[in-house]
Amino acid sequence: MTLHVADQIAEAVAAGRQTLAMDEALLAKLIDVAGAFAVNLTIAILIFAATLFAAKWGAGAVRRGLGRTRAFRHDSTVTNFAAQVVRVVIIIIGLIAVLQRLGVQTTSIIAVLGAASLAVGLALQGTLSNVAAGVMLLVLRPYRVGDVVDIGGATGSVQRLDLFTTQMSNANNHKIVVPNSKVLGDIITNLSGQKTRRVEIHFTVGYGENLSDVRKVLLAVATLHDKVLTDPAPWSGVTGLLDSAVQVTLHAWVVPSDWWQTQADLMQAGKEALDEAGIEIPFPHQVAVPYGDEDVLPVVTVRTTEDQAGATADAGAPPAAKPRGKG
Repeated sequence: MTLHVADQIAEAVAAGRQTLAMDEALLAKLIDVAGAFAVNLTIAILIFAATLFAAKWGAGAVRRGLGRTRAFRHDSTVTNFAAQVVRVVIIIIGLIAVLQRLGVQTTSIIAVLGAASLAVGLALQGTLSNVAAGVMLLVLRPYRVGDVVDIGGATGSVQRLDLFTTQMSNANNHKIVVPNSKVLGDIITNLSGQKTRRVEIHFTVGYGENLSDVRKVLLAVATLHDKVLTDPAPWSGVTGLLDSAVQVTLHAWVVPSDWWQTQADLMQAGKEALDEAGIEIPFPHQVAVPYGDEDVLPVVTVRTTEDQAGATADAGAPPAAKPRGKG
């Protein structure tokens, strides 16, 4: 009886020692796994930090390298675009290295993404089209950073061209963001893409005025302006016979950056010079034309400056006759 109890106690002690040994082995293994994960996590953090540094350094190196190239020295469009692409590529490579260091099987992730590429492509077709359009804009280069362009009716100075959008700023300092796919699919008018730009101003004078004198006055105004170029020389001529006025147009060529102010100066100086020369600039007026019954007089409106003001044909139509008379 005593021997049997002793055997049970010995077996219990042996089982306890075996369990304790297993627990110690498990604990040691957990410590090893935690230590290895801590090491891998630390290395992954260092890789990520190095990736951010390398991305910043690589983008800067691209900017410096392209800045030394004569073709891109004064054009930041290609430089910024290339720097952004290099930065994104380096970050993607660094993230893959981080995942591999943490034990994530990137090959399986790539396989899953490859299988789902069709669905992702359909879901992101708008975004991908913007990227493709951005690359085409970079290759075709219809405008550069700093150019004043008109895209789909929105006019502004190009501030930035990136992978997805074109950013502009208009005269009121409003920020305009246009998707690259819309830019590439719309009409682009580059207002500062050439070395010179023409100012075109329409003046109207009375039919009784000497048109040669009118042209001389306007040409003298343009010639005296210091921002007007001599080549091509200013030009003035009759360009329209309106209802109650003759339209005389003044053309003057300037540097694109001087266009706005020069146009305003020439418009003001031209009007003042015509007034000083005693040349009539007709006003809109109404003419009463009698017909039939003398008690009924229609009023016909004649707009002599509608073309200059940009009025439409419907806006310039005469109003209906208004009867006047007894009762």
